[in-house]
Amino acid sequence: MTKKRNARHWDAPQLHGDHPRPVTRRQFVSQGFMTGAAYTVGGGVLSMFPQSAMSQLSGDLDSLLATPCQITDGAGKIPFICFDLAGGANISGSNVLVGQAGGQSDFLSTAGYEKMGLPGDMVPGLNDANGDPFANFDLGLGFHLDSAFRRGIMTSLTPGRETNINGAVIPARSDNDTGNNPHNPMYGIARAGAKGSILTLAGSENTDSGGNSMLPASLFDPELRPTKVDRPSDVVNLVDTGELVGILSKNDATAVMESIYRLSDQKMNNVNTQIAADAAIKQAVRCGYLKAADIAERFGGTPIDPALDTEIVADDDSAIFTTAEFTDGSRDAREFQKTASVMKLVMNGFAGAGCIEMGGYDYHGGRRAEGEVKDFRAGRCMGAVLEYAARLNKPVMMYVFSDGSLSSNGAIDNTAEGRGKGEWSSDNSSTAAGFFLVYNPTRRPTLIGATPDIQAVHQQIGAMDAGGSVMRAATPAANNVNLLVNTILLNYMALHGEQGNFSTLFPNNGLGNSAAQLDALTAFTPIVNGVIANPV
Repeated sequence: MTKKRNARHWDAPQLHGDHPRPVTRRQFVSQGFMTGAAYTVGGGVLSMFPQSAMSQLSGDLDSLLATPCQITDGAGKIPFICFDLAGGANISGSNVLVGQAGGQSDFLSTAGYEKMGLPGDMVPGLNDANGDPFANFDLGLGFHLDSAFRRGIMTSLTPGRETNINGAVIPARSDNDTGNNPHNPMYGIARAGAKGSILTLAGSENTDSGGNSMLPASLFDPELRPTKVDRPSDVVNLVDTGELVGILSKNDATAVMESIYRLSDQKMNNVNTQIAADAAIKQAVRCGYLKAADIAERFGGTPIDPALDTEIVADDDSAIFTTAEFTDGSRDAREFQKTASVMKLVMNGFAGAGCIEMGGYDYHGGRRAEGEVKDFRAGRCMGAVLEYAARLNKPVMMYVFSDGSLSSNGAIDNTAEGRGKGEWSSDNSSTAAGFFLVYNPTRRPTLIGATPDIQAVHQQIGAMDAGGSVMRAATPAANNVNLLVNTILLNYMALHGEQGNFSTLFPNNGLGNSAAQLDALTAFTPIVNGVIANPV
């Protein structure tokens, strides 16, 4: 059955007859009336000062950076970036494969996949006209061969990178069209030890979570509040090296700052403040001057600017984004700049974790083409994160979630961008899921299990029924968004081999406390032994 739809610009606001008039910021973002700006989330005043791993200060001062001034490289945890697709995006079936209790390859019924936007001649288990299976596992985690997420990711990746990527999907319900889902795991990632040298976290909206969805109330930390980063220049402005760096060379400015520290130190030795905290006051003053010298040495010349990072942006196709597509003023360019800003901070250790919020994913009620265009854009950004990690030779965990999901009534969009797939007709939380991908520089992350059958149920944590609805009793996360977040936190810690500390760090987690219970909800064996190489 073919239905004709009036053409519309895919990034125009979405007006749904079954939705109330938008009044909140989240409603405006999810329906495309507003784009999601980018922000960073910092952990207090002292965390705004950079921390040096590459200092060229004199040796005696370099030794003081970590002790007693506590300027360190962070915890050395795996960088974590999540994508918050506001509005209820399609994840299951048409993008990431989902199956029954046996895993992604335990296929659903044709009707189940039709509800997920796949016509009967495109369901997993069949091949396309070229003989290629629609169930594609190039990225480790199974995607539909024509998934817009997959096409976008592969466009951003250098061929061959996919062999070091793997992932897992988690079928789990969440409420449709609302920012009240406590989806955001970043505060928990910080509790697990992730932190950066400038910021603790980075986000994309001025909310407590740094994104569209809320964070679990039990994880809230009042010190983690947003600092706006809307474009690459705002990333640079996170670090103020002062006018001296503009007057002198970076090396000369560092030398001046170092001399000021030494003069101040000599003066402080001859001062008695006659206050009980005399030693602490003197140390704070000394560290203030030392931090100023460290800022000048490390960030003079704007090395933090993502627009100047030739791995991210270049005039030709040698970088992840070309200069033209990064600066042409389009919606794509805005999302690319936002992604570049957050991943620059996180992947280089300047922030411990980040959230990239993308709006306009409440795309039902129109042609399928709109969802395909927006999903491809999101895939380009997801692929950019994975490609940048590969270029820096660092691991990364990337998590994708949305508030609810949607379903198709079987009407087909045969336009070029609709690709012969089912139109999205309504919100439907029963088809919802989240997924994560992990890049490891040395090898593809290894699924838990000695046999393919056991590995399959670790790659899909939970299950759908044959009709394409989440099986609510399959996992604790299937019908509880708070526990979905805890499942992500467990898997993040397991990548470090630290899952044994999960119950202590997150008491009353709702997942269980026995090793068997937690192992059943864990996808991968560790890829690092607690720490990774120092951030650049």
